[in-house]
Amino acid sequence: MKLDRKQALGILTEYTKSESLLKHAFAVEQAMKSYAQKFGEDIEKWSVTGLLHDFDYEMFPSSSEHPYKGVEILKEKGVEEDILKAILGHADYTNSPRDSLMAKTLFAVDELCGFIMACGYVRPDRKISNIELKSVKKKLKDKSFARGVNREDIEKGIEELGVDRDEHIQFVINSLSEIEDTLMG
Repeated sequence: MKLDRKQALGILTEYTKSESLLKHAFAVEQAMKSYAQKFGEDIEKWSVTGLLHDFDYEMFPSSSEHPYKGVEILKEKGVEEDILKAILGHADYTNSPRDSLMAKTLFAVDELCGFIMACGYVRPDRKISNIELKSVKKKLKDKSFARGVNREDIEKGIEELGVDRDEHIQFVINSLSEIEDTLMG
């Protein structure tokens, strides 16, 4: 079944009520859309993948259940296999191979989106568009800042995607800036 954004949003909001998790889903969706456009890929498919990557997390937060339960639910709904594989691969502990560009991109943007949003929250103006690359890089070195964000996953994602570190961080900042009112409101 080819899932469109409206259907994916329905699934997301059925399982996710937390405002912060919804905002994270929108951030990852936005970064995925931007990269799909850059790479000449299916924008809606990448959008749906970003939107749904954590939809089961609120109900099934343990590493023994997430993202496995979500993938089961989506499989029952007939969601395309490449989306399921990308979602499974976004959690490094699943040991699911990230063997598609979509899967590699999802892994590369997931933790970074959360980190950039954290950087935005501590700004007096709460504007992602005013975040500077050097500020993000400095905060990445500060292990006490946004300590829940896995920096190793950020670095591994950049390496697997095969992109320049600074360009990737700036690309995601620029992408999230486009919807900063939704993310930071």
